[in-house]
Amino acid sequence: MFYKSTRSNEKARNTAAQVIKQGLADDGGLFVPESIPSLTAKELEEMCKDSYPVRAARILSKFLTDYTYEELLADCTAAYDEKSFVGGAAPLRNIHDNFECLELWHGPTAAFKDMALQIMPRLLSRALVKTGEERTALILVATSGDTGKAALEGYKDVDRVKIMVFYPVDGVSRVQKLQMSTQTGSNVNVCAIRGNFDDAQNGVKEIFADAEMAKALNDKGYFFSSANSINWGRLAPQIVYYVSAYCDLLNAGKCKMGDAFNVCVPTGNFGNIFAAYLAKLMGLPIAKLICASNSNNILTDFLKTGTYDRNRDFYLTMSPSMDILISSNLERLLYFTAGSEKTAAYMDALKKNGVYSVEDDVMAKIKENFIGYYADEKETAKTIRETYDRYGYLADTHTAVAISAANQYVAETGDALPIVIDSTASPYKFANDVYLAVAGEAAESELAALDALSARTNTEIPYPLAGLANRQVNFTKVVDKTEMSAAVLEYLG
Repeated sequence: MFYKSTRSNEKARNTAAQVIKQGLADDGGLFVPESIPSLTAKELEEMCKDSYPVRAARILSKFLTDYTYEELLADCTAAYDEKSFVGGAAPLRNIHDNFECLELWHGPTAAFKDMALQIMPRLLSRALVKTGEERTALILVATSGDTGKAALEGYKDVDRVKIMVFYPVDGVSRVQKLQMSTQTGSNVNVCAIRGNFDDAQNGVKEIFADAEMAKALNDKGYFFSSANSINWGRLAPQIVYYVSAYCDLLNAGKCKMGDAFNVCVPTGNFGNIFAAYLAKLMGLPIAKLICASNSNNILTDFLKTGTYDRNRDFYLTMSPSMDILISSNLERLLYFTAGSEKTAAYMDALKKNGVYSVEDDVMAKIKENFIGYYADEKETAKTIRETYDRYGYLADTHTAVAISAANQYVAETGDALPIVIDSTASPYKFANDVYLAVAGEAAESELAALDALSARTNTEIPYPLAGLANRQVNFTKVVDKTEMSAAVLEYLG
């Protein structure tokens, strides 16, 4: 299996190890596989009997063909062990009727990003060996809250790797900020920026594209790589979620082999839902991919109109991991739908004018698979409260956006197929807003909300968040978005 850029007509020639090491293609595009491997009913039947690590190794081995199955199994077994994923890796929990929550947040940072970022550092370490790389990798991350902490936790104290995370100083929750600022590890650094997530993400992309920066790093024995979902090593493990969820539906008797199901994903950067699309292309019987957005509903508008326009108001919401106006992984969908030439033109228009429109035939293909809905702040809070009151299920703010979208989809279509709804974070990561929604009153503070929510709902604070207020703050630096390059150079001395 070889990989190419979404923006290039050149033949695929990069191995999986090369693209995981590099992160972004030389032309600014994202790496995609030259073909999509198939998934047979027989393989699905076999995986129904497997543990999550075995399912993950089997799926990844179809894409990362320069890694041996034994290497992948060892890495998946270590990544998804019971000590890190105390509540299990990607368990399905029924909310009601045919609504099934895929809980992706039982890992070491209580967010779904752990599912990819516990395995990705292991893949990168092997990639350095496989490609003969002698320099140290500098991982640069832009985060809207969860990716940063999950990447820090995944890469801390990994040999031949340093990691630096940028986040919008006013664009993450208090809990998320504390998780990052109290991070430990000899090879980690955290820096806030004055701006929003898109500013942070654009800043990282500009640093990647800066030839002088690359030379300066090379002279010191470093090279750039990424842990965001623009990196194929971060996106590929997400495909496993949906294969595993279908196996669990089969095991639970919720459907029979070959029966279709729907998937609903709360998303800003489009990586997680694109992974579900890849699973569908492999042969998993996903009928509809329901894209759930918050008040920054740029994806909802695109899926309705075919026009992607980032020239709009930006909102800070209670679901900050979705506060995004540049959905990077949408580029991969455009490539598979419209081809590299049109994708390059769309991305050029987005960079120059902040807007592009796809042709009617392209949009028709996208609508065959995707539909979009959104929930504003009022609707999100209402969904948290009603889901808890009616069904006893405590959802975080992002999961509530997805539940609302699933409700809207069923009300509009009457579709009775099972819906796998991604639950992307523990409710305790956003305890302040969840407590307010459930209790109808505010807690004394964001941190006090953790204990208040636990007492109110008789649920347990997950281990990654327990005692957070008492941890030592190690990172306090804040810079303008124009000073990110200087901050990187300062970190490396």
